[in-house]
Amino acid sequence: MKIIKYLGMTAALVLFSLTACQDDFLDVAPTASLSQTELSSQAGLEGTLIGAYSMLLGRGGFYSDASNWFWGSVLGGDANKGTNAGDQAQVNEIQTYAAQPNNGSILQKYERSYEGVARANSTLKLIAVAKEVGEVPTDVINRIEAEARFLRGHYYFDLKKNFNDVPYVDETWDEVTLVSNNKDIFPDIEADFQFAFDNLPETQGQVGRANKWAAGAYLGKVLLFQEKWAEARTVLRDVVENGTTPSGQAYGLLDDYGDLWLAASDNSRETVFASQAAANTGTINNANPAMVLNFPHGSAGPARPGGCCGFFQPSLTLANSFRTEDGLPLLDESYNDEGNALTTDLGLSSGDAFTVDDKAVDPRLDHSVGRRGIPFLNWGPHPGFDWIRDQPYGGPYSPKKFMYTKDGGDNDGSSWTPGYTAINYKVIRFADVLLMLAEAEIETGDLGAGLELINRVRERAINSSIFNDTGEPAANYEVELYDSFANAEEAITALRFERKLELSGEGHRKYDLVRWGTASNELNAYLAYENSFLTSPFSGATFTSNNDEFLPIPQNEIDLQGSDVIIQNPGY
Repeated sequence: MKIIKYLGMTAALVLFSLTACQDDFLDVAPTASLSQTELSSQAGLEGTLIGAYSMLLGRGGFYSDASNWFWGSVLGGDANKGTNAGDQAQVNEIQTYAAQPNNGSILQKYERSYEGVARANSTLKLIAVAKEVGEVPTDVINRIEAEARFLRGHYYFDLKKNFNDVPYVDETWDEVTLVSNNKDIFPDIEADFQFAFDNLPETQGQVGRANKWAAGAYLGKVLLFQEKWAEARTVLRDVVENGTTPSGQAYGLLDDYGDLWLAASDNSRETVFASQAAANTGTINNANPAMVLNFPHGSAGPARPGGCCGFFQPSLTLANSFRTEDGLPLLDESYNDEGNALTTDLGLSSGDAFTVDDKAVDPRLDHSVGRRGIPFLNWGPHPGFDWIRDQPYGGPYSPKKFMYTKDGGDNDGSSWTPGYTAINYKVIRFADVLLMLAEAEIETGDLGAGLELINRVRERAINSSIFNDTGEPAANYEVELYDSFANAEEAITALRFERKLELSGEGHRKYDLVRWGTASNELNAYLAYENSFLTSPFSGATFTSNNDEFLPIPQNEIDLQGSDVIIQNPGY
């Protein structure tokens, strides 16, 4: 028995010595990993692509998602940061246009955008492998490649709008070579959207995917930002006249402006491209985290959505902008004048008497701004003070778009706040496309076409009143169409104001002001007006031309590559 045991042990040692000397003995795959071959299968490609889509929701911070509620709307004067001075204090310096390159929230936005780029590039690298293997159908490869380039275009466009010139890397980058930011990346962004427009199908099997027409709308937007008016007009006309949702429904405006913000209207005929969200799936990771801070604050008084945290309070300037005279907005910017400014409950407790402003306003005001005495979805009338965390600091208003309904099943209550919703963020919606086309038409000399498109948007506003429980209008709503424009200057002024009203709080305003070259005048007027009513949020704040148009390149990026490679933006 001892001899048999000895021989068995000897044989085992010999076998071990023979196999241990082979190269493949050292080739042990990491646990729970997938090989490049596996990832380049159709299932692998689809999974990697979904990872690129997921970055639309930010995945890692309050300020990093596609909505740009802080970077586009707060910094564009649509809203104040809100809450109080101590909450998320690191963004106080940003909202006063005194951002520093070492600010953590700026780094978060930068990193999350590049994470989206990296995931899109990873998909494109695998596409190259799949093409060599030849097992995935060609039409599937073409679609996934076009979707990945669409998403890469989106993330780089976000970086361009916020940081201007940034390092550009595609799927061929070796991940070692240093990459400077001394180039304009607009041509690369334009090329990605052009490829997507040329190669994406008009319909998709899943409504959340980008299709040909979403790519066309985004291409038109990128062309608009470069003032390529005629080219933008051509592609945007195509989208308006022929575009459909991924399910094949022709683009159109919803009948009521207020329906846009309901989960039930996600992926409607007005959605061109949106980040997708779902609630009550067993994890909040499927819900929309973008607005989780931006709900009425506090526990006193009537029930309210969120109960935290009081951010993103619409500005006094924005609310006043919805004042109308003879049904038209005050294009001379007199809306902040004493006789035109809205009556607010600033300085009043919820128990004090208050009468809702009785002068004419655009009803989009009360779909966008939560103000005292006006129904707040189906939560009852907004009570004012009791829903505001620090009224003297943030002002009297609450955000209203992207709020979930009471007992509507459109939010997830399983986490620290019930503010994780099933409401998609519409990166581009059809009204935006109509107004972009109107701008291109006006800039190329067709005032009549611009007038028609602007009025198409305004006509929906006419039919979007909010009503009290008694069935009476909650305020004095008055909207009319424009009869004509006397000249191009008047037309472009009307167009720009219409974008302010229609798209308020949706992350567009600052980028519009910067590309129009009006940011300094408009934002310094906004700062002065807010400072005359609120305590300290904008004390000493100034928007400086040739500095505050863009955020600083994060210091981390400069430290990683060197100041001789990464050029800091002017003024930082």
